[in-house]
This record gives sequence, C-alpha cells and structure tokens, in this order.
Amino acid sequence: MMKTIQQWLDDYGASHRNHTNKLIHWICVPAIFFSIVGFLYAIPLGSTLTVAHIALLLLLIYYARLSPSLAAGMLIIGIVCLWLWRLVALAHVVIWQAALAIFVLAWIGQFIGHKIEGAKPSFFKDLQFLLIGPAWLMSFIYKKAGIKL
Repeated sequence: MMKTIQQWLDDYGASHRNHTNKLIHWICVPAIFFSIVGFLYAIPLGSTLTVAHIALLLLLIYYARLSPSLAAGMLIIGIVCLWLWRLVALAHVVIWQAALAIFVLAWIGQFIGHKIEGAKPSFFKDLQFLLIGPAWLMSFIYKKAGIKL
C-alpha cells in the first residue's frame, strides 16, 4: 500500500524538529532541487527540450499521485527553475559548473543541519525522502495559505 502524503510528511518531519536544522532546510532543499534541475537542464534533447523537462514531468506525476494540489505547487516551482536556468544559459555561464557549486554547498549545509539535529538525513532510510523534502517545505507554505494537500 502506498503511503499518503501526510504519512510521508510526518515521517520526514520526525528528523527535522530542530529550529536551526529547519532553517537550514529552507535554504538548502530548494538550492539542491534547483541544482539538480540545472544538472538535467544542461543535457539537451533537442533545440528547446532538456532532460530537466522530462524529469520534472515524471516528478509531477509522482507528486500528483500523492497530492494533486501539491503537484500544482511543484509545477510552479519547476517552471521557475527552468526559467532561471534558461537565464543562466543566456548569460553564458556553464550550467553544470554552477549547478555543481550550488549542489555541493547546499549538501554541506544539509549535513551541518543534521549534525545539529542529531539525526541522520531521512533519505538514508528511504531514497524517496529526497523527493519529499521539497514537498515538506511546500506543505508549510500551503498551511499558511490555507491550501489543502
């Protein structure tokens, strides 16, 4: 049986209770998400299509199975990421190098946060938690905005 979105969020939240770790996650999780989109954006599949477009489509299908409203929010985030990487490309920055710098710095931050928390990152338990991190942050935005998951 597939876990519900709330079960995933509760499980993820269990190792993210420390205020400092949460704050670090608000910076580093979006940065990691953005950097991964960048790595994939750097792999063209045609004149305008990239691996990032396909990966985000698959990710949206995953999120839609958990929560259609959450998938809608992640669609917006995905579009913003694609647009920002397009701007980076137009500035003639080497995308994979920029993505690598962001990725490494953000993961250093994540591991510092988990050291402070005293708990291992959730993805050591289940790799799907790598997809739940952005959803966990989005769930807080939704709660503040009164949007149901």
